[in-house]
Amino acid sequence: MSPRTDTSGTPDIRDVDLKLEVVVIPVSDVDRAKEFYGRLGWRLDKTPPGIVQFTPQGSDCSVQFGANLTSAAPGSAKAYLIVSDVEAARKALVAAGVEASEVFHIGPEGPVDGLDPERRSYRSRATFSDPDGNNWLLQEITTRLPGRVAAAATSFTSASDLASALRRAAAAHGEHEKRTGQTDPNWPDWYAEYMVSEQSGAELPK
Repeated sequence: MSPRTDTSGTPDIRDVDLKLEVVVIPVSDVDRAKEFYGRLGWRLDKTPPGIVQFTPQGSDCSVQFGANLTSAAPGSAKAYLIVSDVEAARKALVAAGVEASEVFHIGPEGPVDGLDPERRSYRSRATFSDPDGNNWLLQEITTRLPGRVAAAATSFTSASDLASALRRAAAAHGEHEKRTGQTDPNWPDWYAEYMVSEQSGAELPK
C-alpha cells in the first residue's frame, strides 16, 4: 500500500515508522557506569569511540552514555523496565549486588508495601538506581491495556518471559477445565489464544 500524502505530495507522518532504539542517560563517571550496567547482565554493544551502549535483556531499546553525549545533570534520568515477575527481577538484582527497593504496589492513596493483592498489571513495582542516581523503576506487566499491542505483533523476547506466560496460561487453563468439568484435549490452541490475548489486552478465553 502506498503511503498517504497531502496535496503537496508530502507523506503522512502516521505512515512513517519511528522506532525508539536509544535513550541517552547522564553519568559523571563513564567507567563506573560501565561496570554497573555490565553487572546487570545487559549486553554491551559495539559503538563508535566515546560512546558506551548497553541493551537490557529482551529489550529493543538501548541506553547510551559517554563523556559528551548530553548536558543533562548526572542522576536526572528516570526510566521504566517492564518485567513479567517483579519479585523474581528484584531478587536477581540483589543477587547481582544491586541495591533495590522492596516490592510495592500502587493503592488508592499511593504506594503500599508488597505486591498488588490481585496481581494486576501495572500495579506492582520496585526501584533501583545507578551510581549517579539515575532511577530505574521495575513495573510488572502481564496483561497490556487494550490497543497497545496488536495481536499480530505479540511476541516473547526471552525464554523466561515465555516460560512465565506458559505458567499463567497453564493455571488459567486448569481453572477452565474445572469450570467445564472435563479435560480439554485442545489445550495447545487454548494456551496460544490465552497468551496472545493477555499480551495484547484482548478479552481472555473462558
